Amino acid sequence: MRNIILDKKDEVHLTVDAEADIRRDLSSYFTFEVPGAKFMPSVRHRKWDGKIRLFSYANGQIYTGLYPYLINWCKENDVQVVDNTGIKDATLDDKLVDSFISKLKIPFEVRDYQKEAFKHSLIKSRCLLLSPTASGKSLITYLMVRFNLLRLKEEKNNKILIIVPTTSLVEQLYKDFKDYGYNSDRNVHRIYQGHEKETNKRIVISTWQSIYEMPKKWFSEYGMIIGDEAHLFKAVSLTKILSKLVDCKYRVGLTGTLDDSKTHKLVLEGLFGAVNRVVSTSELQQKKQLAALKIYCLVLQHDKYSRDFLKEKSYQEEMDFLVSCEARNKFITNLCSDLQGNSLCLFQYVEKHGMLLKQMIEKKAKSKQVFFVYGGVEAEEREKIRAITEKSDNAIIIASYGTFSTGINIRNLHNIVFSSPSKSKIRNLQSIGRGLRLKDNNSNATLYDLADDLSYNEKENYTMAHFRERINIYNEEGFDYEIHEVELKA
Repeated sequence: MRNIILDKKDEVHLTVDAEADIRRDLSSYFTFEVPGAKFMPSVRHRKWDGKIRLFSYANGQIYTGLYPYLINWCKENDVQVVDNTGIKDATLDDKLVDSFISKLKIPFEVRDYQKEAFKHSLIKSRCLLLSPTASGKSLITYLMVRFNLLRLKEEKNNKILIIVPTTSLVEQLYKDFKDYGYNSDRNVHRIYQGHEKETNKRIVISTWQSIYEMPKKWFSEYGMIIGDEAHLFKAVSLTKILSKLVDCKYRVGLTGTLDDSKTHKLVLEGLFGAVNRVVSTSELQQKKQLAALKIYCLVLQHDKYSRDFLKEKSYQEEMDFLVSCEARNKFITNLCSDLQGNSLCLFQYVEKHGMLLKQMIEKKAKSKQVFFVYGGVEAEEREKIRAITEKSDNAIIIASYGTFSTGINIRNLHNIVFSSPSKSKIRNLQSIGRGLRLKDNNSNATLYDLADDLSYNEKENYTMAHFRERINIYNEEGFDYEIHEVELKA
């Protein structure tokens, strides 16, 4: 019978000692083509084959988080395992968990699924928690932080690092901890541009951009890493961060969305741990814990001249046309100005589109508060805008996808407008999540998804094809949507 010997090199990698044929089979099993790789310059120029190899044939290393997949492969292929890793689930007393949560005196209800997610993270030590936007991931994070401060108290690496994608989320999580009754000022250190990277505080919230170049020694103080919005952790820089945490035993990723790529999922599971679905959007809506969502897909019908002009153009040329189209921008302006309640209008290009929409909407919607948010707006200013909007019922936020599609918590948001087309499953679902938090008046959320029909002689244009992808997402998620054609008028 064939066999392998498994050892734990560190908290990042396992080592597999096996004959060459087994290593070859494992290498093949854990090799995946990156989606869209054929369009990448490095692949076109034959500098890379477009594949990710999660098991190294040469040195027998594999991410520790892929341990369950490795064990399962061995079972299916009649390979005997000599397991020296010491990986096993922790035991947990439910009464101890209930008592711990009770002593925190959190001024909010800890829901059953949040408690279960917290317990799962304690049992597994490393995991990827999949929980939809507005399901209260920050509260789950807080529970994990408070428990692991105690669990790591006697360890040399007794700090906890929380990584988020934007400065806005640093500030938001810092404030959320305060809302839960914690003294963030005394216990939590924030790192982003202009902030010190050294601190004696045991809890650090940082953007990944601020620390990915820090030396391995800097990361040695941390015994737990929490990656918020973990779907963004496929970037090389973030992989580098996780790989430097060689002595960090407790690893938890949180995300509301994973894309459909098996490569993406396995890389994240390798860095954090196996996926655990906490709860679904539809379950929370049925329990009235998330707002109901209605989607109006508005397919803008462009004139014959525009269709003829774009018939042989590239995707980027089509996008450039759309963001500068006067009739289209006028339609967006009128829509945002006429909507009742607070509205979020999301755009892709700052100078080409966002600034133009800002000028037009400010001019049209004089009775409303209009805010403009993009990467150049400081975190403190974004937090002020978010706070003002939560207390308003007649505000418009014009924001770039990069700043407001992910993680930002606006509880009193009634409408979302997709002013720039996208086929990204993650971006679309994260953006929709902005409107799913319950409002003060328990009203529902409405999404206006703008699509552009520039088809020519039955040949579908790029952004119309992307709209089809979004419809597939809405069908998969069971969202309630209607499709309406709208004639654009000059």
